[in-house]
Amino acid sequence: MAATQELVAFDEAMEKYDPVLGFEVHVELNTKTKMFSAAPNAFGDIPNTNVSPVDLGLPGVLPVVNKSAVEYSIMIGLALNCKIAESCFFARKNYFYPDTPKNFQTSQYEDPICYDGYLDIELEDGEVFRVEIERAHMEEDAGKLTHMGGATGRIQGAEYSLVDYNRAGVPLVEIVTKPIVGAGSRAPELARAYVAAVREIVKNLGVSDAKMERGNVRCDANVSLMPKGATQFGTRSETKNVNSLRAVERAVYFEIQRHAAVLESGQKVVQETRHWHEDTRSTTSGRPKSDADDYRYFPEPDLVPVVTTEAWIEELRARLPEPPAERRKRLKADWGYADAEFRDVVNAGVMDSIEETIAAGASAAVARKWWMGEISRRAKEAEVEPSELGVSPQTVVELDRLVQAGKINDKLARQVLDGVLAGEGSPEEVVENRGLAVVSDDSALLEAIDAALAAQPEVAEKIRGGKVQAAGAIVGGVMKATRGQADAGRVRELIFERLGVQG
Repeated sequence: MAATQELVAFDEAMEKYDPVLGFEVHVELNTKTKMFSAAPNAFGDIPNTNVSPVDLGLPGVLPVVNKSAVEYSIMIGLALNCKIAESCFFARKNYFYPDTPKNFQTSQYEDPICYDGYLDIELEDGEVFRVEIERAHMEEDAGKLTHMGGATGRIQGAEYSLVDYNRAGVPLVEIVTKPIVGAGSRAPELARAYVAAVREIVKNLGVSDAKMERGNVRCDANVSLMPKGATQFGTRSETKNVNSLRAVERAVYFEIQRHAAVLESGQKVVQETRHWHEDTRSTTSGRPKSDADDYRYFPEPDLVPVVTTEAWIEELRARLPEPPAERRKRLKADWGYADAEFRDVVNAGVMDSIEETIAAGASAAVARKWWMGEISRRAKEAEVEPSELGVSPQTVVELDRLVQAGKINDKLARQVLDGVLAGEGSPEEVVENRGLAVVSDDSALLEAIDAALAAQPEVAEKIRGGKVQAAGAIVGGVMKATRGQADAGRVRELIFERLGVQG
C-alpha cells in the first residue's frame, strides 16, 4: 500500500509550473522466436520452458540476430516518420538483477536503428500536438519476477521471488521521445493519447499483439516541472512499466501534483524511478535513477553490425498498412458519423470493435449504439476498456438480429447481455434459458391490458375522450405485468382496439 504523500492541487500546480514530459514505450514484438535465439516467443506457457542456453547466457554460446525482429523494428521506425540508420550496432547494458541471467541486456545505445521521428497526436477536442521521437532501438526483454508472500505482489514485503525466463530474450523495440514541452494542463491527456497512438500503430502494423495487460506495450513516464518562465528543465522522475492507458494518464497527473508539493516545500525532487499503484492511484519511490554511464555500455563483441540498404527499406515501406490517421478518416466517411460522434468513438477506444461489428453484419448506427452505450457504460463500471469487457462483435450482431426480428426489445436485450457476460451462452441461448422472449400472443396481452384498464378507469376515459397520449400509462402497466416482455407497439394498438378509438 502506497504511503500518504503531500500533493498540490493540479490547477494550482499548473498556475506556477510548466510540465515537461518524456516517454519510453517498450513494445514486445510478436516474432515466432526470440531476439537472439531460436527459443519460442510465446505468452502464457509453463514457466522456464521457452528458454535456450543463449537466453541464459551460458558459457560459450553465441547469439544470432532475428531478421524478422529487425524488419519489424524498421517498420515501426517508418511508421513513426523516423530516419533509418545505414548501419547500427548492439551494445551490452550492464546491470545485475535476477531476471537478467546474463547480467547484461543486449540493447542499442549510441547507434539506434531508427532516429529523429515524430508523431502527430490528436487530443479529444481535435487539437493536434506533435511529439518528437528521439530514437527507436532494438533490445531484448528481461525475465519476469513474481514476488510471493507479500500483501501487494511487489518486492517490498515479499518473502521470496520466483523467476520465469520465458520472457528473457523476447524482442523489444524501445521508443524514446525527446522532451515534450508546452502541453500545460493537457499533459496527462497527451500522455494517454500518445501511448494509445503508439499502441494503435504497432497493432496496425501487425508487429505486436499490443495487449497492455500482458505487458506487450509498457510505458515509462518521465515528468518534471519548470517554474513559469524558466528555461532549464527540472529534475525528473520516471514511473516505470505502466501498463494501461488510464494508468499512464493518472500517473502523470499524480506526479505533477507530487513534484509541485516537493518544490513548494522548498525541497528538491529526487531523480528516481517510481512504482505506480492502481489501488491508491499514486506512486512510490523505487530506486535512484541511473544515468547511462552507470550501465557501462560497450559494443556487443558477439554480434556484427546491422546494415540496411535503400532497397530493403523501400521493400518494408511497401508492406506498411494504411496509416491509422488515414484509416480513421476513411472509416468516418464510410460510417457517416459526425465529427463529434467519431471523435467520441476514438476517445472511447471502440473504433476497432465497431469496425469488427460492422464487418460481422451490423449497421454503423447499431454498432455505435451498443459500443458507445451499454457496453461502454458497463466497462466504465468495471474499470476496464470496452474491448476487455468480454462482449464480442458477433454478440452485438446477434442481439440486434433478435431485436429486429421482434423476439426481444431493447430493454430485454440488456438483460440478455447480462446473461452473456455471466457465461450463460449465446444471446439466443440466454433468451431461451431465461425465458426472455417478447410476449407476442394477443390473448396474453389482452389479459394484461384488461387488468391495467380496470386498475386505471380514469385513464381509459381520457383515451376514449380523445387523449390518446394517455395510453402510455396503460402501456406502462402492461409492461410491468409482463416484466418488460411485451411488444409495446402491439400493446398500444390493442389498447385502442379495446377502447374503440383511433390511435
